[in-house]
Amino acid sequence: MVQTKIKVTNLNFYYGSKWALKDISMEIKSNSVTALIGPSGCGKSTFLRTLNRLNDLIEGARLSGEILLDGENIYAPDVDVINLRKRVGMVFQRPNPFPMSIYDNVAYGPRIHGIKSREKLDEIVERSLKAAALWEEVADRLRQPALGLSGGQQQRLCIARLLAVEPEVVLMDEPSSALDPVSTLKIEELIRVLKEKYTIIIVTHNMQQAARISDYTVFFLNGEMVEYDNTEIIFTRPRDQRTEDYITGRFG
Repeated sequence: MVQTKIKVTNLNFYYGSKWALKDISMEIKSNSVTALIGPSGCGKSTFLRTLNRLNDLIEGARLSGEILLDGENIYAPDVDVINLRKRVGMVFQRPNPFPMSIYDNVAYGPRIHGIKSREKLDEIVERSLKAAALWEEVADRLRQPALGLSGGQQQRLCIARLLAVEPEVVLMDEPSSALDPVSTLKIEELIRVLKEKYTIIIVTHNMQQAARISDYTVFFLNGEMVEYDNTEIIFTRPRDQRTEDYITGRFG
């Protein structure tokens, strides 16, 4: 039986007076890839950021409803937000490696969480780069600047940096939209492997990508969740006409 990793109930989100998410409820399954699709401005990225409280940083933002991670309310007053973001990590649209070496990028998180042993850090760096399918390309230049890598390599480095702190959930906000087709395919292959160990939620504007890599798809429109189902059903026999109109390119 597939376990629920995240349960969202009656979620509403506001940027000041703007009602950005309207009464969203869904259950996100463990060790699966869930794709969030919909036109620009429909609430996909806002929803993604509620899952690790990144929207807390926006002045005037407020939220009602409940988000449970393994049964615990992530918006409870006593939640350690730093620890939450360790458990639920984010990969952004554009690669954002730190201006330091490849090695130090990956070791950054473990160091912050108190790991000082060089032997242990070496092991984490190698394991994380292998998990991000980057080790063979950079093993002989770990001390070189991360900013010297290609765009696709930088994005995989950012994934390795995230994996180094051993998250449970990986959020991806259009992780390949700034990449060339070859790098995009590498990211997609990586996502398929990573779901064995992690729960992945990805925002994408690429319908073919959503169909290729996800187990479940959620269609957002104007801040509402129109439809949520197995990806095959969403793309072959959606229940809502608006879903069919969007995925066949009639709007958006």
